[in-house]
Amino acid sequence: MGVLSQVVLFPLAPVRGVVWIAERMRDVAEEELCHPSVLRARLAALNEALESGAIGPEEFDREEDRLLDLLERSGGREGKARGSTP
Repeated sequence: MGVLSQVVLFPLAPVRGVVWIAERMRDVAEEELCHPSVLRARLAALNEALESGAIGPEEFDREEDRLLDLLERSGGREGKARGSTP
């Protein structure tokens, strides 16, 4: 970036900083919600809800599919973070 463009874009620096912070917060929140241990705990709670009759089989199947998809996707990210190959 040239000096002129830095001077012209300087007033936007606070906005870019807020956007950067918001993106980092979103990434951390997604990581926490999609962590394999969190997803396994949610699956266990879902099974308990089905067994207790709090939810029906259709709702259970729908939510279980969603959680299993998230678990599958997060498992791929976890393996890449460790440096292993899938």
